[in-house]
Amino acid sequence: MVKVAEKQRRGSAESAMHIGMFDVDGQRLRVGIREGTSDRPPVLMFNGIGANLELAEPFMNALEDTGAVIFDIPGVGGSPAPNLPYRPGTMARLAYDLMKQIGFDQCDVSGVSWGGGLAQQFAYQYPKMCRKLVLAATAPGITMVPGAPNVLMKMASVKRYTNADYMRSIAAEIYGGAFRTDPTLIHRHAGAMKGASQYGYMLQLFAMSGWTSLPWLWTLKQPTLVMAGTDDPLVPVINARMLATFIPRSRLQLIDDGHLFLVTDPVGSARSIEEFLREPMP
Repeated sequence: MVKVAEKQRRGSAESAMHIGMFDVDGQRLRVGIREGTSDRPPVLMFNGIGANLELAEPFMNALEDTGAVIFDIPGVGGSPAPNLPYRPGTMARLAYDLMKQIGFDQCDVSGVSWGGGLAQQFAYQYPKMCRKLVLAATAPGITMVPGAPNVLMKMASVKRYTNADYMRSIAAEIYGGAFRTDPTLIHRHAGAMKGASQYGYMLQLFAMSGWTSLPWLWTLKQPTLVMAGTDDPLVPVINARMLATFIPRSRLQLIDDGHLFLVTDPVGSARSIEEFLREPMP
């Protein structure tokens, strides 16, 4: 495996993620890597809209033996904005080339919320590289059943990732679950935000406009774990049921939490995902 350029340890002394900059196809990417101890390939993680890679650090730290790779989408966190707009297929190719550059020919793929669309696209576009698929709190694109309009309007604003106080004020309403009862979760989540540029956030919204995976979900051959919170104001559970129905080798796991159960319960989420990844391939 290629060593991370300018490798440095982030967060506390217990942090398992190393961060460095990579040049991939002319695009600079800020990449976080957790080196695993198992013989399985690492899991390539796609974050939610506007989310910098530090927001996934508690989950990555909770993994027992699984390696992981995550990067800031161009225009978010520490990855410079691209010169041109992109589509999910463009970002899937960028992720594929990143994994090849690091030194992996195969990986498991996970995506949460907006990143779940990229994860589906990657599995469809690169079936030989994608071994297993994990979809968390996500939907099949424009064909999804949406949340309440007032919740979606707040979600569509970049302000929630540039203003920590604003995020704290709306977190319970838009994320649901444990955020409704435990304010410490909101403070911790908001404290890890690094912000997306207005341009970068708009590019992410544009990337998914008109995109849907529904016509080809039935072609996915990867064993797939679909996870959903039962109290998710942004992505209602029916979307997870839709994914689990159309993806042939899939199973559905419902969680008594909200949209960001990977954030509110990183240990439990990591345990469920690693149990799935450890299962023998069919």
